[in-house]
Amino acid sequence: MIQASNVSVSLDALLPENASLRRREVARALGVRPAMVTEIALLKRSVDARKKAQVHGVVTVAVALAGDAAPSPARGVTVRPYEPTAPLKVPSIGPAEPRPLVVGTGPAGLFCALYLARAGLRPLVVERGAAVDERVLAVGAFAAGGSLDTITNIQFGEGGAGTFSDGKLNTGIKSPHIRHVLETFVEAGAPADILVDAKPHIGTDLLVGVVRRLREAIIAAGGEVRFRTRLTDLRVEEGRVVGATLTDEDTGAETDVPTGAVVLACGHSARDTFALVRDRGFALERKPFAVGVRIEHPQALVNRSQYGSAAGHPALGAADYKLAVKTADGRGVYSFCMCPGGEVVAAASEEGGLCVNGMSRHARDGANANAALLVEVRPDDLPGDDPLEGVAFQRALERAAFAAGQGAAEGGRAPYTAPAQTVGDFLGGTAGSPSAFVEPTYPRGVAWCDLRDCLPPLVTDALAEALPLLDRKLAGFAHPGAVMTAVEARSSSPVRLVRDGLFQAQRAEGAAGDPAADVVSGLYPCGEGAGYAGGIMSAAVDGLRVAEAVAAAYREGAR
Repeated sequence: MIQASNVSVSLDALLPENASLRRREVARALGVRPAMVTEIALLKRSVDARKKAQVHGVVTVAVALAGDAAPSPARGVTVRPYEPTAPLKVPSIGPAEPRPLVVGTGPAGLFCALYLARAGLRPLVVERGAAVDERVLAVGAFAAGGSLDTITNIQFGEGGAGTFSDGKLNTGIKSPHIRHVLETFVEAGAPADILVDAKPHIGTDLLVGVVRRLREAIIAAGGEVRFRTRLTDLRVEEGRVVGATLTDEDTGAETDVPTGAVVLACGHSARDTFALVRDRGFALERKPFAVGVRIEHPQALVNRSQYGSAAGHPALGAADYKLAVKTADGRGVYSFCMCPGGEVVAAASEEGGLCVNGMSRHARDGANANAALLVEVRPDDLPGDDPLEGVAFQRALERAAFAAGQGAAEGGRAPYTAPAQTVGDFLGGTAGSPSAFVEPTYPRGVAWCDLRDCLPPLVTDALAEALPLLDRKLAGFAHPGAVMTAVEARSSSPVRLVRDGLFQAQRAEGAAGDPAADVVSGLYPCGEGAGYAGGIMSAAVDGLRVAEAVAAAYREGAR
């Protein structure tokens, strides 16, 4: 078979029921008669909407041609021999004592644990939040006006923060593990479309079941999973992690467990874990991150802006966008985690702090589109030299947003009401006007106020400069009635846990202990919280890479 890439096809040819049409159009692109195409398999599909009057599909296909038929591809089409992706090989190591400990059940932790379990290492997996079904109930109760559960919420619990987003699986990284991650998701119940879509997504409603089945696969392979269990200490002897203290979130009971490796896949909101790592002498460093708002538009506006007259075609669905500009002083402002047909969600995890996020269901059929609109925060924007100063900055913004929402709420104090402002008011220097253009979807209600009351000039000045620039890229983006809701502060981790080429954590300069032991054997920072990923796919891939390193250490007896 051959692989043909960059094949332009009509939108109709993208529809699953139009396989014969797709065959004819692929044959034409290859310069052969349709009858000569004896087999065709769709490998990738995307939409090219750069010219609004000529929106069309682009596919990569594996094709078998009859006899000695030779392709004569159209301009731009590339042809090469088809080579299926080799499956990921998991070594068979067998049980070893003490077994590895995986902290966190986001994508990094789940994929790391599944690999280790299939290697026979029987990992112990701990998650401070609840199992995913209980977590759904807790998140729903808070959204409906209930009390915040600081243990189980949109940030903490089985599946990680990405469970309540959109299940977006697109990534900018290049890795041979990407195909394995997608296939594993499909085995766990995700739609098979994610194997071919250029911008794959699962949707929060389906991702819940996928996460549950991944946990069941870990247990079936010999792993153990404990929920509402938090890492509260690490025991290090002679430069090696030899144990951990786990605390039951319900009873407060502490358990000391021996371990030969700790995979720290705690997520970007495990602020107490970052402090623990620092206090135990491990090296952390500041990294760039971003904060801002969630901006909402009618999904119909985004569809028209992106697809023109083709908007509404069944092959297209709800349009997305990815935008970025730089201010005059070079500061980046960009969209992130865009949720077509989605809603803004209440993402707080600390009492007295308010933050927002966005999510979509698989159908992406809501009336609004939303995305984070973020401003780059650089390490030198922050005072002092504490590597956790970024955490303090995030927390201060969340507390300011909480206070602003309560102070401006109608009818008295309303905890977790979010501060919001229309783009028109924000750019015009006024406040308090509700939007007649967009109905905000934040579930606990919004308070119309001046976002400058809870966001610093570093953020608001950049947003004010960037909005007109972004409007040139996406018509209507700066519509006066678009709604901005604050504060989006958890888009990424503000710290990085320094690790070496073997994925193991390094000691901080001047840390107590053996001065020659720069590397602490057995501690493996992993995923987004550790500063090595930025989304579901990159976190899952990092989890696999760390798992390979842990397995290799066990196999060699080094641990």
